[in-house]
Amino acid sequence: MQRKIMVLIVSLWMSGLVAYGSEGQPPAGFAALFNGKDFSNWKVPQGDNGHWKVANGVIDYDAESEAAGDKSLWSEREFGDFVLQVDWRIKETPYVNPNVPYILPDGTHARDTKGKEMHMALPDSDSGILLRGSGKHQVNIWCWPIGSGEMYGIRMDRNTPPELRAAVTPKTQADKPVGEWNRYEITVRGKTVTVVLNGKTVIAGAEVPSLPERGRIGLQHHGGKRDGKWNSPPALMQFKNIFIKELH
Repeated sequence: MQRKIMVLIVSLWMSGLVAYGSEGQPPAGFAALFNGKDFSNWKVPQGDNGHWKVANGVIDYDAESEAAGDKSLWSEREFGDFVLQVDWRIKETPYVNPNVPYILPDGTHARDTKGKEMHMALPDSDSGILLRGSGKHQVNIWCWPIGSGEMYGIRMDRNTPPELRAAVTPKTQADKPVGEWNRYEITVRGKTVTVVLNGKTVIAGAEVPSLPERGRIGLQHHGGKRDGKWNSPPALMQFKNIFIKELH
């Protein structure tokens, strides 16, 4: 019995390697968007002044880009239908967010007995994977109890129908603790988005009518300082093993 269990564990471990490839190497059918050395294939925001950088084989961001406009990091190429695999981790959470909502499974916010939205004060950092060139169409990365993977811009749009709001809300919380590496597999086909986080499906084929047909992939900036202190959740992030397979 013990031998069978060990064989099963090894088989599962090996299947994970086959599905994702070795460190820094794309699996079969995928191409690397990040080479682990520099920003080839990426457009650093003009005026960034070194806040997006490559260090020790990862993309490292300190959330303090000096770019005058959009501070996010974007791929040079545009993509239509694709499967994107990316490892990410939140480095630290120095900001306490006083307004983290209690999100229900249908994507709405819980309210108290007087009808007021319930909020929590929690350590928080915030970033995301931007889809097809659109800041609204992002797969979130943060520290909310609902978990990473939701499409906040769609869920919070008042014009979003209830069924779509529920569909872009994570089905489970699959994040690892702050400081540990997580793995996304994001499939975008037509207007449909599926998000798998650490092997668990958190968004299962959400149909998003407003999703653009093509566009660049972005790593989201978030955060700002006032008087030297963070006044919103900062994108204190690292990214690596960014691989993409275009679907035709």
